[in-house]
Amino acid sequence: VFRAEIEDDEHPHCEISTGERNFCKKCGSALWLYDPTWPELVHPFASAIDSDLPIPPSRVHLMLKYKANWVEPVVGKHDKVFDVYPEESIADWHKRTGMWVE
Repeated sequence: VFRAEIEDDEHPHCEISTGERNFCKKCGSALWLYDPTWPELVHPFASAIDSDLPIPPSRVHLMLKYKANWVEPVVGKHDKVFDVYPEESIADWHKRTGMWVE
């Protein structure tokens, strides 16, 4: 389990994230993130999902304020772009786009 250190303009004093990043013990691949602040949620990394997923009608590019200078996001016509977190939750995005699975 890894917990990130957060220090930036909004957090001038280093804080330890409550989010717990979990990795494969054999290969080190990122598997999921769990945060006890929201105990009902587990966030799998997309790279850990090995089943076919439908192609979304649009994508959300977020936290771009923190991207490396050399990163150039490929933004589609219907994609949304945010410097930080958007108001819309991950669950709400899935429901709005018809990608929600019960």
